[in-house]
Parts: sequence; C-alpha cells; structure tokens
Amino acid sequence: MSALAERLTADMKDAMRAKDALRLGAIRNARAAVKNAEIEAKGELDDAGVERVLRSLVKQHRESIEQFQAGGREDLVAKEQAEMAVLEEYLPAQMDEAGVEAVVAEVIAAEGATGPKDLGRVMKATMTRLAGQADGGQVRTIAQRLLEG
Repeated sequence: MSALAERLTADMKDAMRAKDALRLGAIRNARAAVKNAEIEAKGELDDAGVERVLRSLVKQHRESIEQFQAGGREDLVAKEQAEMAVLEEYLPAQMDEAGVEAVVAEVIAAEGATGPKDLGRVMKATMTRLAGQADGGQVRTIAQRLLEG
C-alpha cells in the first residue's frame, strides 16, 4: 500500500474517532475511488497513482461547484468546497499563476511556438514539466493568451 493510501486510511480512522462526518465522508469517497482504480489497474497504485485519483476527485468537485453556483444552490456549494479542501490536503501545493506563466513562456521559447496553432505542442510540454503542479485549464488559458499576444 502506498504511503498516501496509508495516510488516507489513518486519517479516516481519526475522523471516525473525532465524529467529523464531513471529513469522514470525503476520505471514504477518496478511498473508494482509489480502490476502484486499483481494481481497474489490477494491482495496487503507487503514490503517483493515488495522487492522480485525488486530482480527478478535486476536479469533479470544482465542476460540481460551478454547476451548483449556476443553479443558486449555495448550501451544496459550501459542502463541495469543504470536501474539496479535505482532498487538497493530500495533494502537493499548486503553483501560483505567475509561476505557471513563467513556465509556459519558457516552453513557448524552447519549442519555438509562434501562434495559436502551436497550442497542442506547448500544452503537452508544459503539462509534462509541471506534472500535477497546475490545473490544465489554467495552463491552457495562459498558453492561449501568450500565443495570441
């Protein structure tokens, strides 16, 4: 079992003892998603695999938050944000926008990208370099802006 999966299990037990229902629910959902991914992979996931599953769950929460905000369901928005915050504790810190922009600018220069037609190449190289330190949507927005300007 990976260290991250073990940490999830230990924190789930702590949440049970503390009767922290929100935290417990978020961690249980995460453990279930990890277990499903392990079944799909036909073996245990390493820390990077568990991290990918957690990032996917955080992305789902972000999308749910957007939908609930559009529907005016602030009660559900608050719940989703709280659960997302619990999951983000297990992920490495995200790079700030200025840092992402600097990496994208370096990649554009290194790749010799000249316009929007090179977006795919820039995205691939940038996401490889950032490896989980930035959201793909944020990287795409920055890359589009820099390639157009």
